[in-house]
Amino acid sequence: MDLIPEPLRSWPAPRGGATGAAFPLDAETAVEAGTGTEGVARWWRTYVGAATGLPFPDASGATADNLVVLEIDPAAGRELGPEGYRITVDDAEVRVAGGSAAGVFWGAQTLRQLLGADAFRAAPTGAGRQWSVPTGVIEDAPRFAWRGLMLDVSRHFTPKDGVLRQLDLLAAHKLNVFHFHLTDDQGWRIEIESHPKLTEIGAWRARTRWGHRASELWEEKPHGGYYTKADLREIVAYAAERHITVVPEIEIPGHSQAAIAAYPELGNADVSDVSDADGTGGTGGTGGGVTVWDSWGVSPHVLAPTPHVLRFYEDVFEEVLDVFPAATSPFIHVGGDECPKDQWRASPAAQARIEELGLADENALQAWFIRHFDRWLAARGRRLIGWDEILEGMTLVDGAAESGAVGGGTAGTGLSPGAAVSSWRGYAGGIAAAKAGHDVVMCPEQQVYLDHRQAPGDDEPMPIGYVRTLEDIYRFEPVPPQLTPEEAAHVLGTQANVWTEVMQDRSRVDYQVFPRLAAFAEVAWSALPAPGERDFADFEQRMAEHYRRLDALGVEYRPPGGPLPWQRRPGVLGRPREGTPPVV
Repeated sequence: MDLIPEPLRSWPAPRGGATGAAFPLDAETAVEAGTGTEGVARWWRTYVGAATGLPFPDASGATADNLVVLEIDPAAGRELGPEGYRITVDDAEVRVAGGSAAGVFWGAQTLRQLLGADAFRAAPTGAGRQWSVPTGVIEDAPRFAWRGLMLDVSRHFTPKDGVLRQLDLLAAHKLNVFHFHLTDDQGWRIEIESHPKLTEIGAWRARTRWGHRASELWEEKPHGGYYTKADLREIVAYAAERHITVVPEIEIPGHSQAAIAAYPELGNADVSDVSDADGTGGTGGTGGGVTVWDSWGVSPHVLAPTPHVLRFYEDVFEEVLDVFPAATSPFIHVGGDECPKDQWRASPAAQARIEELGLADENALQAWFIRHFDRWLAARGRRLIGWDEILEGMTLVDGAAESGAVGGGTAGTGLSPGAAVSSWRGYAGGIAAAKAGHDVVMCPEQQVYLDHRQAPGDDEPMPIGYVRTLEDIYRFEPVPPQLTPEEAAHVLGTQANVWTEVMQDRSRVDYQVFPRLAAFAEVAWSALPAPGERDFADFEQRMAEHYRRLDALGVEYRPPGGPLPWQRRPGVLGRPREGTPPVV
């Protein structure tokens, strides 16, 4: 059947039907949408209806032997879980039964694949085309509840229609979490009405480095953009229709140069001068005011640990919670990664704050910052999630002894019980968090960062990092062997991350993400054997049909034979790394 992700199990010809038989779809085929599946029926008519040209009328008054039936089935839920589904096709009907509306929706995605690649087009491709579904039964359920993709829209802005397109591509691969990286040093992308300069100033930079941060090339024109609250509510609603959770990320206390450019009082004003963090010459505002950063790397400009800054970001998060409601965004990501401590060490005010709070050092100051918003979010019914650096320095928080910095050999982390960790610097942070009883999303850089190059050779555009091939992604295992079964239960799932420093437009994002996202989707969904035992040859065979689906969707993926001439970026510096990436 060439399905991706591979389903749990399938078998042909129910009810004694003949092997090789098919259920034909035609102008009389009606959709019977059970209670709770109306949204799935609407999606089916909109997308599959457009591709096939078939109206799929409501089943009332239709004949009983020409139906697509969508239903929530408690029995399927008990057997396969809420996101599980069962597709049954015989000569009378196609029935998609799910444990919830989400399960029915994932079943409908599989049914679309069964119709062939042309079912992914936006309009019919030929008059008189016959559509049919092979008879049989498919039972399927996901391995992980969190199957995500993170898209960085701060380094290079993705317009709203591009975000909606990404959500459709996630849904087509049964991925159900969209991690929306909205703020960073290079741009602030979310409208905050109480602090309008965040977008008036913080959403725009004067120029952009072209290539890796060591490149001497520049794109000498302004770059930026942001999403209004109406845009974001539309994105959230669009995702919810596709049973995708949106996790907004607002970076604190590091990666905050764009916010400080907009409101200088957020920075460490008593530090007179800070050099460019990586010495590459990008403008950071030293001596002449902080500007939105035009280069890549880790900015030295971090938030000041003052009551004013806490109140400012409480305002920000109040508006974030309003735009991203708890029903669709239970997690709020606060970043917490790559926060240089140089300014805090040089700042008399920051040092006085450390002494006032009874903290051990600057790491504990960052922990105090994170813990404040951990408690603030928990009091409002949300769960904080952050990069694995949020585990660091959690030894003295708010003046109370709490054990457990990552290297300290103790079990506690100082985070509230509901806080979760995105483990990006390898598996270690996730292992520490899971052993301490915290939920974890595994997204180790050297395994699932899709901005890393896909092959060796000079033709790869702006090559970053170690080579991570389609097969490497397919053999990625999210659950490390160091965890006991009880600890492993804290691994909510996994996500692939897409950082866009060297991805300036949709074509570049497509090239880096696909086809590897298809392999990642199967890792996140399917019950695969151990990495060394996985049948990559079978996956490659199924990918032959999946490339046709991606073609129909207009995805500019990296071809198996290498980049096409217009996908290359000759002469633009990257940062390739050789050898086998570490597993840490």
